[in-house]
Amino acid sequence: MGTKRVNFRLPEELVTQADVTAEATHKNRTEIVIEALRQYLADKESDEQFRERVVDLYLADEIDDEMLIEVIGRQDAAAVKASKDVLDRGEELADELAEL
Repeated sequence: MGTKRVNFRLPEELVTQADVTAEATHKNRTEIVIEALRQYLADKESDEQFRERVVDLYLADEIDDEMLIEVIGRQDAAAVKASKDVLDRGEELADELAEL
């Protein structure tokens, strides 16, 4: 997995806590921040409201298939994608039904 440099500001007390944790665990600040972010994201991914918001983003074409799969899992993403296909084809299907 590649890495990407990002710059952001943190409250001083968080930096201090991260530095103390890094020292105590023999890790560097970056490793501490990565672990914390991974844990936060894992917690979010198990939150049902969050998952629903991710699906909403997908349905609005704001995120792609790969991101959907990464966040909600392959099986759930397949079900959402199938539903989206039906929704996207809804008008076309309605026209076809009207012609019958």
